[in-house]
Formats: sequence, structure tokens, C-alpha cells
Amino acid sequence: MGISLRLTVLRYLREVVTPERRRPTWFDLPELGVMVLAFLCYFLVRGGVVDRPGEALQNARWIIDLQRSLGLFVEPAVNAWTLRAPWRVDLFNFVYFWLDFPLIVAVGGLLFWRSRYHYTVLRDSMLLSGALALVFYWTFPVAPPRFLPEWGFVDTMREFSQLSYQAQSLQPFVNPFASVPSLHVGWSLLLTIVLFRVATRRAVRVAGVVVLGLQSVAVIATANHYLFDAAVGVAVSLLALVIAVWLERNGYPRLRLWLRTQVRRGERARPAQA
Repeated sequence: MGISLRLTVLRYLREVVTPERRRPTWFDLPELGVMVLAFLCYFLVRGGVVDRPGEALQNARWIIDLQRSLGLFVEPAVNAWTLRAPWRVDLFNFVYFWLDFPLIVAVGGLLFWRSRYHYTVLRDSMLLSGALALVFYWTFPVAPPRFLPEWGFVDTMREFSQLSYQAQSLQPFVNPFASVPSLHVGWSLLLTIVLFRVATRRAVRVAGVVVLGLQSVAVIATANHYLFDAAVGVAVSLLALVIAVWLERNGYPRLRLWLRTQVRRGERARPAQA
């Protein structure tokens, strides 16, 4: 790699890991491209683990037995309660679909423009939790409640919504046995935490808490997850958040220092080469 090209790459990386920037510039375009590619790969890899239904059903029944032994198997009652009122079905279907990744993309885009530090924390914690979740999807496939009709579960997204994840157009991105962990809940928690840190208006913070509460109910009301899934999703996301904060406070500053040193060395070496 030539000196000029190497300097350009080093300067670009130095800017990318600088959280003080508040307005997008030309070198943010690769960042956006990498994020799109990263999440596309996440959904494609997650959608690839669909050939182990027997193991997934066995693991689902193990979760049910565990929750029943703890007196926490509330999923049939919540799903039945939802079905008794059409407005609840519509509400929780809307929350499950639109207040998940579409909302995160919208908030992430706003943070990218207004607060690069908080955008980076949200980005890193989501990518890290997604990577951890993929390990679960591959090693511990779990069939969601909707696959167990013997308990009376009804898939509200499929039966009452045209936005079902089971739609043919979404099949390459969907793994029906990716129940554990529930990143619907985990990512909603991350979003709420970041909003609490960045927002100064109480209404925004309250909105974050409301979305988290609704999403925590929606994953069960729509027969897509168990309480167990939500708990694991919270644990995975919080672990990812701890790592993301460490990167912001320790990892990236060290990387910036190293990049700054490399840029200075490259600038000194370039005249000598010329």
C-alpha cells in the first residue's frame, strides 16, 4: 500500500472513531454502507438455521417445563387475553413489527446526525448482541409458542396481520426457530437506555419506557416468545452494552492515539519518499 493511500485510510479510521463529531461528512458514507451490510449479514445468517425442528421443539418444551416449575408460564393466558379484543391484537402486532427494527433505524439515524457518541454506543451494543445471539440461534434453536398449538397459541401476526414475518418476501431473513434470545426486548432496552442518556425531554424518555413495556408484552401476546427468551435477550444486550461503553471509554481512545501516531509517522515519511 502506497504512503498516500495508507495515510488516507488511517485518517479516515481516525475520524470514524472520534465521537465528538456532530455532523455527517463524506467519510460517513462507508460507515453507513458497512452498517447496512452488517445487519444484512446478521439477518441472512440468522435465517439460515431452519433445518432442526425436532431439536427446536424439544428445547421449547424444556423452557415451558422450566417456567411451569417456577410458576411463570403465563404465555397462554397473555395470548388468549390478547385475542379477546381486536384492538389489542392490532396494537401488539403493530408494536412487534414497527417498533422493533424500523424504530431503531429511525432513532439511529437521528443519533447519527445529532450525537455520534450515543449512536456509536447503540450501534456497537446492537452489533455485539446480534453476534452473541447468532451463537444461541446456532447452538440452541427454540420453537416459539406459535409452533405449539396444543397450548392453544395463535400466531396473531400470521392470522390477523399483513405484516407477518412469515411473508414469502421475508423468508430469507427469518429463522422460525430463533426464539432465544429475544432481541425484540433486548434491543428495545438498549434503545431506552440510550434515549435516557441523550434525551433532555421527559416525554422522549417516557416514550422509550412505554415502547419497552409494550414490546415486552407484544413478544408474548403475539405468541412469538417466552419469558425465558426475553430474560436472555436482556442479559445478552446488557453484556453487549457494557462492552460497547468500555470501547467508547477505553478501546476507541487507545485506537485513536495509535492512529494519530501512525498518521504522524506517515506524514513524516511521505516527504522522504518523495
